[in-house]
Amino acid sequence: MRTLALFLAFLVLVSCSTTRATAPPGAGPPSPKTVRVSAFPGGSNWASWVAQEKGLFRKNGIDVKVTPTPSSVRQLTGLIEGKFDIAETAIDNLIAYREGQGEAKIDGPDLIAFMGGTNGFLRLVAVPEVKAYEDLRGKTLSVDALTTGYAFVLLELMEHAGMRKDRDYRVVSVGGALERFQALLEKKQDATLLAPPFDLRAEAQGYTRLAIATDVLGHYQGTVGGVRKAWADANRDAVIGYIRASSEALDWLYDPGNKAEAIAIFRKNLPDVSEEAALGTYGVMFSPSTGLQRKKRIDIEGIRTVLALRSKYGEPHKTLSEPGLYYDPGFYIEAMRQEGPQPLRP
Repeated sequence: MRTLALFLAFLVLVSCSTTRATAPPGAGPPSPKTVRVSAFPGGSNWASWVAQEKGLFRKNGIDVKVTPTPSSVRQLTGLIEGKFDIAETAIDNLIAYREGQGEAKIDGPDLIAFMGGTNGFLRLVAVPEVKAYEDLRGKTLSVDALTTGYAFVLLELMEHAGMRKDRDYRVVSVGGALERFQALLEKKQDATLLAPPFDLRAEAQGYTRLAIATDVLGHYQGTVGGVRKAWADANRDAVIGYIRASSEALDWLYDPGNKAEAIAIFRKNLPDVSEEAALGTYGVMFSPSTGLQRKKRIDIEGIRTVLALRSKYGEPHKTLSEPGLYYDPGFYIEAMRQEGPQPLRP
């Protein structure tokens, strides 16, 4: 037995020595993992722009490739089919496709949110001729998709004003915020939900803001980081790195000393947006009370609002009430627990 034990110990030493000998001399850290992200164009991508500009994604072990999406249908089908790894999307989209209520006839049974983002910053904006809700009777309003995203927010705002779809107004599917903004300027529809900077650009041209959605809804969870659970479990370090990089970028953005550079980064990515609109967007998105969700924390009460709206308007009808089915906090908790890189200096 003593001889056998010595022999086994010798084999272990030889194995370790061989491993050290065959390792590439001077090998550095592993290459960053490529992460494919789908996102709607607009100011909600500000943290991602900063994370790219400042090297925060690479510092956290990932190389992020962002593809703009024109619609939630394209985005969610791409995510479910594995064309994208992460979607910056409305949590309602994830819930809808989980529950078989998506616009496209494809289900995503393991879609989850893993971090927060925004409350949507949704504003109901109408053509200049419309001055009040009552002026929308008989008119056409636009949404991204008829059964997902922010469509139910629009229905709720209109019902709050005493009007119902198909009885008092019509709704058509146009696409994402950029597509709806352009269609509104061309007066193809009479009103739509927009977020900064698109609402500010429309208002600067005389278009009418009728409402801010959260004034009616209260807590509301808009955009989140969404993913297929199977991919997230298999790429846990990448998900955690994405959360940490995004959180660091938000810390930098909320520092007033970085405002001028933040505006420059914004306009570099949205060159058609004026300085005035960029400043206006900054004021909305970094409001201490209602701005981008600090540290990418999700709003559980906001998810409950989303579920209540989907329970009210979704088809086929389902009663949904449990936020924990659609948000896995484990990735976020681990990301916040780990000691990240030193804070980025201005």
